[in-house]
Amino acid sequence: MSKTKKFLLPESEIPTQWYNIVADMPNKPLPLIHPGTKQPLKLEELLPIFSEGVAKQELNSTDQWIEIPEEVREKYKIYRPSPLVRAYNLEKELDTPAHIYFKNESVSPVGSHKLNSALAQAYYCKKEGITNITTETGAGQWGTALAFAAKAFGLELAVYMVKVSFRQKPYRRSLMQTWGAEVIASPSMSTKVGRKIITENPTYQGSLGTAISEAIELALQTPNCRYTLGSVLNHVSLHQTVIGLEAEKQMEMAGEYPDVIIGCFGGGSNFSGLAFPFMRHSIKNGDKTRYLAAEPSSCPKLTRGVFQYDFGDEAGYTPLIPMYTLGHSFSPANIHAGGLRYHGAGSIVSQLMQDKLMEAVDIPQLESFEAGITFARTEGIVPAPESAHAIAAAIREANKAKEEGVKKTILFNLSGHGFVDMTAYDSYFDGDLRNFDLSSEEIAKTTASLEKII
Repeated sequence: MSKTKKFLLPESEIPTQWYNIVADMPNKPLPLIHPGTKQPLKLEELLPIFSEGVAKQELNSTDQWIEIPEEVREKYKIYRPSPLVRAYNLEKELDTPAHIYFKNESVSPVGSHKLNSALAQAYYCKKEGITNITTETGAGQWGTALAFAAKAFGLELAVYMVKVSFRQKPYRRSLMQTWGAEVIASPSMSTKVGRKIITENPTYQGSLGTAISEAIELALQTPNCRYTLGSVLNHVSLHQTVIGLEAEKQMEMAGEYPDVIIGCFGGGSNFSGLAFPFMRHSIKNGDKTRYLAAEPSSCPKLTRGVFQYDFGDEAGYTPLIPMYTLGHSFSPANIHAGGLRYHGAGSIVSQLMQDKLMEAVDIPQLESFEAGITFARTEGIVPAPESAHAIAAAIREANKAKEEGVKKTILFNLSGHGFVDMTAYDSYFDGDLRNFDLSSEEIAKTTASLEKII
């Protein structure tokens, strides 16, 4: 392999504040609304589900900067600042004039960016005297991160893991158990919503929407317990902005500025974390950077969904969220990028899409694995199947630069490594994976029942 260059920041450069993009947005996201009254959600209506700390952050539309608690910054020091890397070897393999950089969030103890929000949410729960927390997880990155964070702050954790991932990704499950979490395959018989789904469809392999419903139900029924979410909502995107704030300084060290910023997209956490700090310059100063969300073609909410109020879960326990959605009853294909198998996008990202401040592209499963293998063979890191979608989009952009004969600076988020996802790569090498084509009729069926509030 040829040279590689990492841009490293000292520990003192870990951000002291999170960036709240809502304060700067020209058109603020539509509010979360109560499904019964159809009125904007009030703080007290969030408190039975979330800790007060994150509930206040969720509804904060005025403060541009929010202090990171010192206890959280101390925990960040375990793995932050994360490196920014110039992907020389990938550039050489593609024979492109583009300069490709990636922010390496795989260096965290849990192997992904998810720990940035997990530590914050666990801290607020602990501070408020909460003893038990619940959550859902798709591929397992969020569940793994929250298991680590729960142990760090002395909380008990129950994780509902999408059943297909529970079976496909046993080592993610083992990591959660290693850090003391209880892991339940979803749908399960432990909740009312789970029992209903299993009764109606005994072979159903689960979805993030189902797992969210089960986790919220358990939180509401358990004393001194709250629910924690790994993506979609505003407070999660807020916590993840440490990624982009560090990357800004590192790109300055590299002497370049991104022409395009890319993140894989399930609910929006890692894309938001990298993109939002840069996007404030586009909003305020008119910078022409493009922001590109890379989602799976089997779950294309941004590219083919509708913009409407919808539930964040399958059973309808959450508030109604203004989002690009495929409908909360949508059942995504059993792709290996389990963290991207979610029916909707967060309200901030959805409004940014509406305002054409960002773009989206859908990536077929086989293309994502091809890109992941190319990256592993050039840069030495096996990416998570989710992250491989961002790599595939970056490769597309680099190939366009080659075709057009123009220099382009590309920055993408390597949201996590795939060292515990090797069964997915085994399936790819064995020829067992395929692309999933989603018809317009299928999308129309699951979106037709949405109440036309917008």
